[in-house]
Amino acid sequence: MKTLALATTAIALAIGAAEAQDLPQASSQWFTDGQTTLQQKLARQPITTPAKNVILFVADGMGVGTNYAIRLFAGQQEGKLGSEHVLPYEEFPYLALIKTYNVNAQTPDSAPTAGSMNTGVKQVFNTINLAPEGAVHDDCASEEGNRLTTFAEMMTEKGKSVGVVSTARITHATPAAVYAKTANRDWEGELPEGCNSAKDIATQLFDQMQAGVVDIALGGGRRYFVPEGTETDEGGKGRRKDGRNLVTEAKDAGAQYAWNTETFKGLNLDGTTPILGLFEDSHMAYEADRAPEEEPSLEDMTRAAIEYLANNDNGYYLEIEAGRVDHGNHDGNAYRTLTDGVEFAKAIAAADELTNDEDTLIIVTADHEHAIAFNGYCGRGSPVLGLCYKVKAGQIEHSDEPNLGADGKPYTVIGFLNGAGSVLVKQEDGTYSGSRPDLTEDEAQDIDYLQQALIPMSSETHSGEDVALWAKGPFAHLFDGTVEQNYIFHVMDYAVEGAAQ
Repeated sequence: MKTLALATTAIALAIGAAEAQDLPQASSQWFTDGQTTLQQKLARQPITTPAKNVILFVADGMGVGTNYAIRLFAGQQEGKLGSEHVLPYEEFPYLALIKTYNVNAQTPDSAPTAGSMNTGVKQVFNTINLAPEGAVHDDCASEEGNRLTTFAEMMTEKGKSVGVVSTARITHATPAAVYAKTANRDWEGELPEGCNSAKDIATQLFDQMQAGVVDIALGGGRRYFVPEGTETDEGGKGRRKDGRNLVTEAKDAGAQYAWNTETFKGLNLDGTTPILGLFEDSHMAYEADRAPEEEPSLEDMTRAAIEYLANNDNGYYLEIEAGRVDHGNHDGNAYRTLTDGVEFAKAIAAADELTNDEDTLIIVTADHEHAIAFNGYCGRGSPVLGLCYKVKAGQIEHSDEPNLGADGKPYTVIGFLNGAGSVLVKQEDGTYSGSRPDLTEDEAQDIDYLQQALIPMSSETHSGEDVALWAKGPFAHLFDGTVEQNYIFHVMDYAVEGAAQ
């Protein structure tokens, strides 16, 4: 029956191709490219053997809009107009839209969104990996009896290794969802008085490394591993109030420790000893500001983590977060958002290169989107970080004349609905007023430029719209349509566990 079906498909393709040649548009590259894509998709066969490895890539704050901006930016960096560019993960064969809301929040927070991907359960705003029926934000007593089992713990029980990588603090919301369970995502290094049955997030990472659940952890956030007042590796100060030095304890327990590029390059990646890498006191540097001699890139950490984890013949689970995509949006600074987005794409390309589609499920998604917006009507090639130029009749590329608002002033391709770049400025009497300033191309493309926003806020907000998910490898075809965010866990679990039964 399968042979007959394939033969029928081949005949239909041949007939369709023959008929297409008679159309006046048949010689257009747009038309022939469409035909090629159709044939590729018709020939696609899902992989239905069990996944040995699972890699979950999360670009924090990268919804469909932010991804669109990253695509344009990456393409324009390569000398293209931008729109035609394809990011590495956009070539993955399977795609879904993900609904990101939290149990009690229409606009989500990173902690419960990441938690839902790691447990299969939607969670409460600002909590991590607690059952929503009993969890109460900021109430440590509500942790008792509500701690959920994580995908990392499940994979450890199957003999697999676990890694977590982030350009944010390793105790921050998204990476913490791999290993922590807490009523407040902000309890990174300390707890309120009276929370005797709870543990801060840094301590939970230490404990999970001791228990063999987390084998390699790379990111920022060393200030939460060092006692308050104690000097850190680069001259900062620790913030732990309990006097524990978790870095020293980890090393004494046999873990390798890295804090800069030199020590990172000196790590033994044979998989025999745990690794803790803390490359900044707080978040790691934006890619646009990173000094390579001081700290590794996201691609560097991705390659190291995969080389390390691949030593386990049973396989591994690895979560990799581009945490600072989110922070660039919060800052209202598209330049840093997009440069970190391009680095995220490089890390995915590296992971794809280092793994085999037949045994590794790679998922690329985001936890939520931001209040980013796009102006029109921009001609092709308008610089995504610059002004929106008019469409010019008779040519593909934009004209050299910027579009103007009704106030007679040019505007940028990207804007934000709220944030630090608001055109409304606080006056001496406490009220807000203002107007859009005139803007040049050079000003708009400055690395520190804050895109114009409407509502004044010190930090731009998340938004509640869907994010995209791209996947390849075993059972990636189960991602389809519009699904809840917690469904991601269930595909990962089935790809590893259910398929093997």
